[in-house]
Amino acid sequence: MSEKAVKNLQIAIANLNIINSMRFFFTRTNIIAAAFCLSQALCYGQQRVTLPKQIDRWAIQPNGSITWNINNTVPHTDHIEMAGEKVAIWVEYGLDSLKRSKISRTLVFPTFRMLPDGTRTHITYSFQDIELPRFYINNKLFDFASAKSKKKGSVGYDIKNINHKGIMRVNAEIGEPVLCTMERSIYPSVDQPMAIEKFVFTNVSDADLPIAMEYLKREVRTDPSRSKVQSHSVIMGTVGDGSRVLKPGKSVTFAVYYLATDHPDQLPTINPDAEEGKRVARIAEIEAPLKLETPDKVLNTTFDFAKLRATESIYKTKGGYMHGPGGLAYYAAIWANDQAEYINPYFAFSGDRIGNLSAMNAYSWFAKYMNPDYKAIPSSIVAEGDAVWKGAGDRGDQAMIAYGASRYALANGNIDSARKLWPLIEWCLEYSKRKLNAEGVATSDKDELEGRFPAGKANLSTNTLYYDALRSSVLLGQALNKPTSQTDVYRKEADALKANIEKYFGGNVEGFETYKYYEGNDILRAWICLPLTMGIFDRKQGTIDALFSPRLWTADGLATQAGKETFWDRSTLYALRGVLQAGETEKAMDFIKYYSRRRLLGDHVPYAVEAYPEGNQRHLSAESGLYCRIFTEGLFGMRPVGFSSFECAPRLPKDWNNMALRNIHSFGNVFDLEVARAGKDKLLVTIKKAGKDYKYQIKEGATQLIKL
Repeated sequence: MSEKAVKNLQIAIANLNIINSMRFFFTRTNIIAAAFCLSQALCYGQQRVTLPKQIDRWAIQPNGSITWNINNTVPHTDHIEMAGEKVAIWVEYGLDSLKRSKISRTLVFPTFRMLPDGTRTHITYSFQDIELPRFYINNKLFDFASAKSKKKGSVGYDIKNINHKGIMRVNAEIGEPVLCTMERSIYPSVDQPMAIEKFVFTNVSDADLPIAMEYLKREVRTDPSRSKVQSHSVIMGTVGDGSRVLKPGKSVTFAVYYLATDHPDQLPTINPDAEEGKRVARIAEIEAPLKLETPDKVLNTTFDFAKLRATESIYKTKGGYMHGPGGLAYYAAIWANDQAEYINPYFAFSGDRIGNLSAMNAYSWFAKYMNPDYKAIPSSIVAEGDAVWKGAGDRGDQAMIAYGASRYALANGNIDSARKLWPLIEWCLEYSKRKLNAEGVATSDKDELEGRFPAGKANLSTNTLYYDALRSSVLLGQALNKPTSQTDVYRKEADALKANIEKYFGGNVEGFETYKYYEGNDILRAWICLPLTMGIFDRKQGTIDALFSPRLWTADGLATQAGKETFWDRSTLYALRGVLQAGETEKAMDFIKYYSRRRLLGDHVPYAVEAYPEGNQRHLSAESGLYCRIFTEGLFGMRPVGFSSFECAPRLPKDWNNMALRNIHSFGNVFDLEVARAGKDKLLVTIKKAGKDYKYQIKEGATQLIKL
């Protein structure tokens, strides 16, 4: 067999793998035909997957929300998480083929704890539709389970659409012929350990319509011997119960609350409308700063949703504000990857007061575990700060913390905050230095996947994070007027580490000139994208070709390891940012647009997810921060270099004439960043600050230093 024939066979096998990973169902004949078609897709000079055509289930609305118009698009199920400072609510919802609905809500109360202290010892309770109080419409029992109820003496309903924008709204018509409409809203309280489910009925008939909700109050108390401090109560109850007679065109509101308390005899006054108003105001507060403006409505809207999920999941604990990933598992706790590495550098751009408080609090908690013997800081601090988790040993956590803290300190632009973070950064850099092996790369017990996939004795993730932390620390040290001798050492160590990363990890893997994830690794891994996000472009072509090859790219982004169905969004989000930073704008944008549309308007919406099959694609919140960083650090190329300065290397797609980030709260300033075409191969970068414009004309692909 000729060399060309062998190559074509390898391509066909790889393409069969991507078809399988996309979980499409083909006959044997169609598989062969599809693989042949994909093998012919020559893009950008390399074999690359052809992105499947997407069919949107959801549609963007004028107010920035998304709506699923049910029609005949059933059966379908999905889940979404929403959060406030004292509660998270996970809603599983769906309709079967007969349009019968099912809604299950699981309430998490992060600051109500059980013993012994641990990551998941918050209290959690689930409530089904069958547990709701009974409603009567026109003196007939309202049947929540049935689309068109045929039960004698009952009335059914037809769900018309479901809407999301921080509040889940289900709109339905009740009765046949239609007697009334119902808007069913589910949302968390902003600052109370409580969630609300509100029902608004509107009479659309020509006659008076009696509507009633029965009174309900149900209390569960935790086992006092296992409860932390004292027994906790979870109460489900009604607001506004009783009977009403609605005139045509008039509405009535009923509500059900779900709350946790240690004082069940002292319940607060519950006002569902006021709680909804606070939730709407908090959503608007999160949405107002850092506005993305591009010609692509899907990207703009996905960015807004990502800001919400990234920022809402912050819990007010006895240990201060703690950002938590969520997913029914991770609350009132912090991790070196999710918080220190992923989300906190985003908060430095977000303009959110609580987000920045949580960032500083996270680093302060990690700093408490510094020690003179340089024993590893725990991977996670849990149970509101009362316990730690370090079950995977050193995952490269010190590199994660130093990377995130140094970037955060620079972009936040507050010298007092930076001074507080500097000792932690120094300690983490020294720890990592002490982990260097004979080849000059840092060793660690695991990586952030904690042994789910092999990582060897030294992995690419830990070392690229350590490298970038050294680079940022040079700049941060200069901004803090630290001795030149110290910053010079960091610079030399960064240069040496970069060279050693190339020697130790650089290599040919499955025909691509990219990186071995660890010594002896011969299978492509998603995290080969990390050097690109850290400004290491020595192997950018081979790496990008590998990332977008059928061996790694699946219908849901990057496979963690080639040939496996497992994917983690975090690596996809890093990769999309890194490819932009490497200057391959058009390649990146195809996949960013595809990914954004799938996550916002596809079958599982509206946020970035954690992983699959693990966790069933939970909407863990730090991943949404990583999505936003595709734009701040990738598309707009913002790299902090001082408390009031940053490098800007914008990547304006060829079919766009302009783009902007508005109301940025970073570098000690509030400003807009606009990018527009200014002739052939030229871009005009404009900073709008305090009523003044500062303009810079640069070559396309160039980097401009911006001093505010």
